[in-house]
Amino acid sequence: MTDGRPLVVVGDVLMDRDVSGRVERLAPDAPVPVVDEEAIRSRPGGAGLAALLAAADGRPVTLVTALAEDLAGVELRAMLVERGIEVAELELDGATPEKVRIGTATRPLLRLDRGGAPGAVGEPAAAIRAAIGWAAAVLVADYGRGVTAQPRVREALEALPAEVPVVWDPHPRGATPTRGVALATPNLAEATALVPEPAGDALPAVAARARALAARWEARRVCVTCGARGAVLSGAGGAPLAVPAEPAAGGDPCGAGDRFASRAATALAAGATAEEAVRDAVAAASAFVAAGGARVLGGTEPAAPAGRAAGYAPGDDAVALADAVRAAGGTVVATGGCFDLLHPGHIRSLEAARALGDCLVVCLNSDASVRRLKGEGRPVVGEADRAAVLRALRCVDAVMVFEEDTPAAALERLRPDVWAKGGDYAGRELPEAAVLERWGGRAVVLPFVDGKSSTRLIEEASLRAVR
Repeated sequence: MTDGRPLVVVGDVLMDRDVSGRVERLAPDAPVPVVDEEAIRSRPGGAGLAALLAAADGRPVTLVTALAEDLAGVELRAMLVERGIEVAELELDGATPEKVRIGTATRPLLRLDRGGAPGAVGEPAAAIRAAIGWAAAVLVADYGRGVTAQPRVREALEALPAEVPVVWDPHPRGATPTRGVALATPNLAEATALVPEPAGDALPAVAARARALAARWEARRVCVTCGARGAVLSGAGGAPLAVPAEPAAGGDPCGAGDRFASRAATALAAGATAEEAVRDAVAAASAFVAAGGARVLGGTEPAAPAGRAAGYAPGDDAVALADAVRAAGGTVVATGGCFDLLHPGHIRSLEAARALGDCLVVCLNSDASVRRLKGEGRPVVGEADRAAVLRALRCVDAVMVFEEDTPAAALERLRPDVWAKGGDYAGRELPEAAVLERWGGRAVVLPFVDGKSSTRLIEEASLRAVR
């Protein structure tokens, strides 16, 4: 479904704060470490993190949640709106919940939770029910604080037509998934608590839990995420699918579940099968962990230097990567195109673009966008495969798929320092120049590689097939 309808994220938003510093002594009045504060990083957590990550995938996002009129609530609204996320609110009875993690650069020491018990939420307005009804897909990011248990919210979810996929990321204290969800994504600990037998975490036991939960919840498919081991997808019948994860040595798993669920939801919204969505989500979660997890998002102090040499893997969230590179004083470069049938001309242009800065983000036309630009029969290669090939290139640090005819909206989210265009634009006014001027970015034209064209390759292949 690529008609411009949003992905709707439904769930509880938290404020996550990371306080980091040095520990060089113990307190004189108790044997506890003294943390000399160096940096505080704040970011949306819970359903807010899931929404932020989904928006980074290039799809419009509406977040249905509950926020209080307190300092944390105001701060969260500003963070979400800044990322282009539309927020539809229920009234929260109580304080906006906060999780404050205190530690050093290498070791967590303490977590402080604020906000008390889950707060009751008010009756959703008709606009909220309408937002759910207009979704291309829905991600329920349940953190057990009441939004997903609200009767009218559940009614709106249950009223969705079968062709609108719902991904439900459950919580031990949360609501039971509504009937018929396309994909439920409990982690292994959650699945084991719900289905203790058969014992163990071997593949057959995990698959049995997934099948049992699919039957219990009347879900079409259940995918049990197993951390560094990957994920196991199963339904009421059929053989399970085991998807291994790429190793992410030294990474941070904070937020990996939200990265998995948000990528699965955006893939299903774009028309992927459950198997394709799970494979994509496992790859995205692995890259996210390798990049440093949720801790690379937001913050008031510069992050560690970014870029592939500093631990960023291809396929990371483009906006998060760009933010981290900028925070470290680096230069963000972006380029764009359809990249249908990748050829040597593309490779040379991408390598030239990467040489202009510290990271390269490719803005990739979606299948629907390519079809509008190139006509029926294009693209020859689907967007998921085109993105996967680009991410595999050493010169590409991240890929952002966009639905529109131009990359203007994607550029607004990325705000690159440099926008690189192909040599066929030499001597012409670049259409993105006006957008770049808003934040001081500049456009450059790359050297033209003569005789290299996807269209020409497709035409030649067609002629050979006719002969």
